Parts: sequence; C-alpha cells; structure tokens
Amino acid sequence: MVPPPARSTDRSALDPPRLRYAPVLVLTLMQVTLVIDNSVVNVALPVIQDELGFSSAGLSWVVTSYALAFGGLVLLSGRVGSIIGPRRALLIGVSVFVAASALGGLAATPGTLIAARVLQGVGAALAAPSTLVLLMAITQPGVQRARAMSLFVLSIGLGAGLGLTLGGALTSGLGWEWVMFVNVPIGALVFFGVRALVPEADRHPGRLDVGGAAASTIGMLALVHGLTAAADQGWASTSVIASFVLAGAGLLALVLAERRHGAPVVPLTFFTSMSSAAPLLAMMLIPAGQFGFLYFAALYTQGVLGFSPLQTGLSVLPFTAGMLTTNFTVSRLVTRYGERVVGSAGMIGLLTGLVWMSRLTPASGYLDGLLGPFLLLGLGAGLTVAPLTAVIMHNAPREHVGAASSLNQAMQQLGGAAGLAVLSTVFAGTAGGSGTATDISTALTVATAFPLLALLLFAVWARPTAAR
Repeated sequence: MVPPPARSTDRSALDPPRLRYAPVLVLTLMQVTLVIDNSVVNVALPVIQDELGFSSAGLSWVVTSYALAFGGLVLLSGRVGSIIGPRRALLIGVSVFVAASALGGLAATPGTLIAARVLQGVGAALAAPSTLVLLMAITQPGVQRARAMSLFVLSIGLGAGLGLTLGGALTSGLGWEWVMFVNVPIGALVFFGVRALVPEADRHPGRLDVGGAAASTIGMLALVHGLTAAADQGWASTSVIASFVLAGAGLLALVLAERRHGAPVVPLTFFTSMSSAAPLLAMMLIPAGQFGFLYFAALYTQGVLGFSPLQTGLSVLPFTAGMLTTNFTVSRLVTRYGERVVGSAGMIGLLTGLVWMSRLTPASGYLDGLLGPFLLLGLGAGLTVAPLTAVIMHNAPREHVGAASSLNQAMQQLGGAAGLAVLSTVFAGTAGGSGTATDISTALTVATAFPLLALLLFAVWARPTAAR
C-alpha cells in the first residue's frame, strides 16, 4: 500500500500572492494627478481672471474646456487603449498631458490657456481608462485587488485635497502659472515609472466607433457653449439658439450611430431601463453640484472674505478631511447597509451642505458660513462616489464592462462641465446687482437641484448589487 503523500508545511501555496506596491503606487499617482488637475486650478481662478482678462462667464471655460475634452473623448479613448495596448495609451496620454500643462503655464491670453486646457483633457482622456485597466491587470481578484482598489479610491479624495491646498500655495508663492507647471515633474515621474514597472496588458483589436464619439463630443460641446454664451449674449441670441440646435442634432446622431455599430462607445442598452440609466444620470448630476461648490468657494473666499489663494486652499481642508474620513469607512458601510442606503445618505449630505452654503450673505464669515458646509459636503462626497460606481459597474452586461467604465468617467466630466456652465450663467446674470455674496448664494441655490435629482433617481431606481 502506497502511503499518502506527506502534508506540506509550506504555507506559501496557501497564502495569497503579495501585492507589488511599486506599480500600484505609480498608477495611483496617475489618478492623483488627474484629480489634482480638476481642483488645483479652482483656487487660482480669481488671479487668472485678473491677469488674463477673462469675463465672468468666460472664466468658467478654464474648468469646463478641460472637462469637455476629457469627458467627450474618454469614451473613444478607452477603446483606443484596448486596441493599441493600455500601457502604450497611458504613456501617450501622459506625454500629451505634460506638454499641454507646460503650454498652459506659458499662456499669456485667455485663448491660449483654454487651448492648453483642451489638450490637457485630451491627454487625460487617453490616460484615465488605461490606468484602471492596468491596475486590474497587475492584480489578482480577492484581497490583493481589494487592497489596490482601496488605494485607488483613496487617491481620489487625497487628490482633491492636495489640489486645493497645492493650488493655493503655488498661486501665492510662485504665481498662477505654477498650477499648470506642477504637472510636468509629476507627469514625468508617472511616465518613467510606468515604463519601468508596469507591464503591458492584453490588447483587444476591433473597430473604433469614431462616429459615436464625435457625435457625443460635438453635442455636449454645443450644449455647454450655449449655456455659457447665454450669460453674455442672452438666451434669444442667434449663437445660443444655434448651439442648442446643434446639441440636439448631436444627440440624435449619437442614437442613430450607436444603433448600427457593433461596438458602440455608448451602448444604448444602458438606457433601456431606469434601473441601469438612473445611476448613470445620478453620476452626471453629482459633479454638476460639486464643480459649482469648488468654483464658488474660490470666488467667495477671495472675492468676499479677502483670503489669499493659500488661505483659500487651507480653508477647504475640512472638505478634504470629511471626504478622506468616509473613504476609509465606506467599504464597511456598504457591506453592512448596501450601496443604495450608503449612496443615498451621501447625496443627502451633499444636498444639505449646498443648501447650508446657499445661505451665504455679505456678512457671513468663514466659521459661520463655510466651515460647516465644507465638512458636510466632504462627508457626503466620500459616501456617494464609490457606491454609485459599484452599482453602475454591476448593472453593466459583461460584454460592456469596459464601456461602462469609460461612460462612468464621461458622465462625471460632462456633468461637471454642463452643471458649471448653468451655474456660471446664473451667477453672471445676477452679477453686479446685489453684490458677489448674494450672487453666489443665488447660484448655489440653483445648484441644490442637482444632488436632489440625483437622490431621487438613485434612491428610487438603483438596483442593489446583492439582488443579482
């Protein structure tokens, strides 16, 4: 009788493989860079307006031009990355982003800065989807991937906070140009880090849906242009009406193109039922209010309270602290209560924070007018994004998971751009009447509609992942 083989005492085969932190940290740094770029510019906006001569309505294009290019192209760029290889796409995207950042720092006119911001958005759109794909490729399901994703999610809150504080310090110490120049060394570190540490992932050849991407980009660009131009030219002007007509035509062309394409950038199946469409629409509405909060926080603290850019960056630290606090606990909360409950609680926090902040008056100070709303908005943001993303990705059919990831990012960027265009139009339409504080209060009152609609959509129609 053959004796049974001896039981091995080596636990290496039983233990999960250890996470290689170096490549994960490089990819996380890329995400931090993209998030920082969304917030670092906000603190410098009043200085940029004074030195380059932007109008009240035109100033919002410093933010929306980047968001439009990012959101409009991320749908197509995700597919480009799968064809040419996500590592190669990331390296190209970082290169474009760094070059555009240098151009933005050298800008002497509003047009040059807007052009640089558009190019930054192009580079970010190419890099962002590949960053997440590579992170998934270098980790294994289970504990290892959970740890990597925790770092990735944490980088979002960290980047938002660093962007605001760093933007204030750079603007006060070196000038607004350095909110653009700072991306150059960070981007170079990411570029060489990816080349040295991150392997290429699998490619998936196929056809590009250029028509769908072009239609979606043109339509959204026309919509935001119309909303922004209405503040200067009036709602009945030929340019504004033409923009809205073009936006409608772009949406119609998108629907027609996606019905015929085998690999659409926007699968129409996502919008055939409210259980899948509602979370995506909510993801578009949440940044619409958040972009407005960051934009008007910079204008109020510097224009009304007389803060320096550095003081503005430091004043928003309660927002960052609230976001980081809930980022550390959101996974446990979701496990216990589910995505719908936690996400809805976060949206209630965002709504309450904006309502509170909309009560600003010319006599409001930092402690009685901003500290509480900043903290509540941070707590709400930290509770909202992760559950909402989880529901969106879970609802996506397996063959459209990549498209869902790109669409998730696109909705955030496009929602932020369109929302800020609406709010800046409201602000510009009331500016000069009753004072900056009251005008900001009016715009923030309108902003409360965004998290309110998102809450209704998500709470009523979102399908918990445990149900599938």
